[in-house]
Amino acid sequence: MRFKNALSGTLIFGVAIAAVLAVGLAWLATEVIGGSTLQFDLAARNTIHSLAMPSLTAAMIVASAIGETYVLLPLSAAVVFAFWRTGNKHRAILFVIAMTGALLINEALKLGFRRSRPQPFFDYPVPLSYSFPSGHALFSVVFCGTLAAIISPDLRAKWKKALLWAGAALLAAIIGFSRVYLGVHYPTDVIAGYTAALVWVLAVAMGNHVLGQ
Repeated sequence: MRFKNALSGTLIFGVAIAAVLAVGLAWLATEVIGGSTLQFDLAARNTIHSLAMPSLTAAMIVASAIGETYVLLPLSAAVVFAFWRTGNKHRAILFVIAMTGALLINEALKLGFRRSRPQPFFDYPVPLSYSFPSGHALFSVVFCGTLAAIISPDLRAKWKKALLWAGAALLAAIIGFSRVYLGVHYPTDVIAGYTAALVWVLAVAMGNHVLGQ
């Protein structure tokens, strides 16, 4: 009974967090549409751009490339293949659902809001897709977060779990930062990408939790 109550409490907490994030995302989208975030976006872009130096620019180009579809797609395929090959079919399917959902959410939001891209820095090529939300931010959180959530239960040592989650968060943070640094996204695009990704990852985790009962 106590175990079931703990699970129910965890589920309720997850639903509450997802709901708060979803409301926050809706509010942010409204502010972006109304132009209320533009002053913040421009100020943050200029502040980040003031940090520019050749070595950092090179590092940010590499970080941004990691979040590209041509990198994450093969990595996702490799993860799914590894899980399936080792008999973890449920984990493989869960990862496919997470990444496929991320793709659909990203496209739906971009087409729904149709925010134009800002002027990029360093003559970086302008992506052809819309700006809101950042697909790099969204996909990196879903990829890293889902993978960490799947793998962490297998790690007994708490420090290993903490290191795994810290690494996942750091990689996603660097990828998102790189998009603002290179000038191809507004900061609110990245924030929206992170928020949408967290809502989706929580939804997948809760759905897996309910169906697993």
